[in-house]
Amino acid sequence: MAPHWREGVFLHLLEKIDSPQALKALDAAKLPALCAEIREFLIENVSRTGGHLSSNLGTVELTVALHRVFDSPQDEFIWDVGHQCYTHKILTGRAGGFAALRQQGGLSGFPSPAESEHDIFVAGHGNTSISAAIGLAQAKRIRGEPGKVIAIVGDGAFTGGMIYEGMNNIRTLRNLIVILNDNKMSISKNIGSMAQYLTKLRTNPGYFKAKRDVQSMLDAVPFVGVPIRQGLQVAKGAVRRMMYHSTMFEEMGFQYAGPVDGHDVAGLCELFRAFRDEQVAPLFLHICTQKGKGYPPAEENPGEFHGVSAFDLKAKLDPDVSKEDSFSTVFGQQLADFGDQDTALCAVTAAMKYGTGLQYFYKRHKERFFDVGMAEQHAVTFGAGLARGGLRPVVAIYSTFLQRSYDQLIHDVHLQGLNVLFAIDRAGLVPGDGETHQGIYDAAYLSQLEHMKVASPANYAELRFWLKKALYEWSGPRAIRYPRGKEDEALAALGCTGKDFDMYPAKEAADTVLVSYSGETAQALHAAELAGQQGLWVDVCKLCVIHPLPDGLVDALAAYRTVVFAEEGIAAGGIGEHLCAALLRRGWCGHWRHVAVPNTGIDHATVPQLRQALGLDAQGLLRVLKEECI
Repeated sequence: MAPHWREGVFLHLLEKIDSPQALKALDAAKLPALCAEIREFLIENVSRTGGHLSSNLGTVELTVALHRVFDSPQDEFIWDVGHQCYTHKILTGRAGGFAALRQQGGLSGFPSPAESEHDIFVAGHGNTSISAAIGLAQAKRIRGEPGKVIAIVGDGAFTGGMIYEGMNNIRTLRNLIVILNDNKMSISKNIGSMAQYLTKLRTNPGYFKAKRDVQSMLDAVPFVGVPIRQGLQVAKGAVRRMMYHSTMFEEMGFQYAGPVDGHDVAGLCELFRAFRDEQVAPLFLHICTQKGKGYPPAEENPGEFHGVSAFDLKAKLDPDVSKEDSFSTVFGQQLADFGDQDTALCAVTAAMKYGTGLQYFYKRHKERFFDVGMAEQHAVTFGAGLARGGLRPVVAIYSTFLQRSYDQLIHDVHLQGLNVLFAIDRAGLVPGDGETHQGIYDAAYLSQLEHMKVASPANYAELRFWLKKALYEWSGPRAIRYPRGKEDEALAALGCTGKDFDMYPAKEAADTVLVSYSGETAQALHAAELAGQQGLWVDVCKLCVIHPLPDGLVDALAAYRTVVFAEEGIAAGGIGEHLCAALLRRGWCGHWRHVAVPNTGIDHATVPQLRQALGLDAQGLLRVLKEECI
């Protein structure tokens, strides 16, 4: 990596760090300077490519200390969630790839075992780390392999129940370390000098030798030794409960240490060395950090800089003002407007207030806004409870995260026929974040539920219309799904007819129809236009309601010799398969083509690049049309 400079900071240390071994060889006195360079590198690179900024700025010293003391990949790091792994990637030889971060053919924004031996586990969703780490630690134990398994868990992940399911099963693993990266606690006010002193004492290597010697001596004393040792453990636990309020972690079997300053790189290195070789139980380390550390705009508004597109380093962003129009902001503003008149309307999200546009509802209706944290399962069942209680809940969750609560959606909402509206953001192809964040499954899994009504608007006008209709004319389980980002200009020009589906005929009579929904309709219209320029006449059908299939749709399409269905969702179980089955049941004997996402992972790229790779762009659809029409 070439030396770099901005505002008086030379990255002369970072250019020498191409592996954890190089980091270990660096003079310890230079570690703070290295951390400053890493922050400079992150700010400048993420401002150009987009990515997760606040969380990575907060974990620089923590990550440097981990790689300084432990030996990756023998010691295995599990990141929860994976978007805080940028410094880890830098220190494991991937700094040169940051110019193409989250771009096609470039570095993933999350851990990727296919990318490096230092990435042991894919981590795109939250609160999965401890369960995965326990499995890896048990595998090491059974296979007799050396090394620790270290789960680095953001405090937000502790709002999800899977964390506690994992902690309930740690048993007596001595090769497991869980690090709580807490970026919300004020260290000086919440700890106190005595707690800091005891933490320092417990991290002194001499503490462990003294502890072992006392335990061995007491165990050797006949009759009274063991009871005395057990009594001391009870007394110690009582003191720690009073001073640390850490009962839960210790009662689950952890040895607890902390809280400690997560930006003191020398102190973190000392802490990790103390526990690297001496461990009598699964270890829980409480580390306090500041999200957005080192970049004032991110320190002031860490939520706004959680995940960003490319941005101007000199610009000041306001988290309560949209940078640009998007489906999310239109949804959020419209819902807030409805909330002005409808006192039963409630909004529920799972740690994505800004991402779903619900900050507008929050500002005007705080008492009816609920951010349940990274707990999608709870969000759905909580919404069911609100509905059973006579309120009108709207549960707004990204498509890729809603799939985590499918069981609750079936059992707690659908089977009871409860009046819950799901607002599904980022539905369809999503840029940048790769396979873990694609919204390609919701149409397929929602369409398996008999009583679930699903609208899929293609522009803002349709979003407003169908949101109102879903709220106040539909009942029972229902959903409205919409893409990430801005509306397409060609689709915006179509306006909203209020029909369940719209037909756009070619200039001359056509025996082929191209069917689609949501943002993909723009590619269908363009493909039909290109086909017409070559004398191939193709009608276009845009679905606004995708489940159940609208009345009259099958009859309208059965008149065509060829039906081509295009959707930004998986092929298996998708809307196209439902339509094909319906046509066959009617006795239709024409030609059928389904262009959709195969049941494989999708790499990170822009949406146009993804469409091209999947044959879902206008040129790809044109090729299919020409094959069918010739």
